[in-house]
Amino acid sequence: MDRMTDSNHDTEIAAVTAVVADLEHSQRNELPEAFIALFRRDAIWTTAHGKRLYGRDAIATFTRSVLPGAMRESTVTYTVENILFLRPDVAAVKVVAQYRTLDGEPVGEPNSPLYVMTKEDDRWLLAACQNTPVLAD
Repeated sequence: MDRMTDSNHDTEIAAVTAVVADLEHSQRNELPEAFIALFRRDAIWTTAHGKRLYGRDAIATFTRSVLPGAMRESTVTYTVENILFLRPDVAAVKVVAQYRTLDGEPVGEPNSPLYVMTKEDDRWLLAACQNTPVLAD
């Protein structure tokens, strides 16, 4: 594949960042189907609690069982920390995930998910996700 031009690079950064924003929106608003739609069919995901999920069907089953009601007492924010394009159609995305009270105050330490995304039919999708607590430096 060709290398990205600067303007294309900026466009792809915006598109990848938008996926993270959609992930946050779907989680905060308890929209399981919108959340599930962000994953490739063969995606893999290790949740913040260490549950390993293989494939969108497993991700869907898990998400439908936990997301409704999950944001009753808290919410979450996702901030893109770094994007590394491994290829023009593959990105490793480092995110800071901070759970918060409904008033916006931080709850505990942030997590540091790593999302590997692939571009499929001009759309970025989550392919491999690992959610890990952050240890103090």
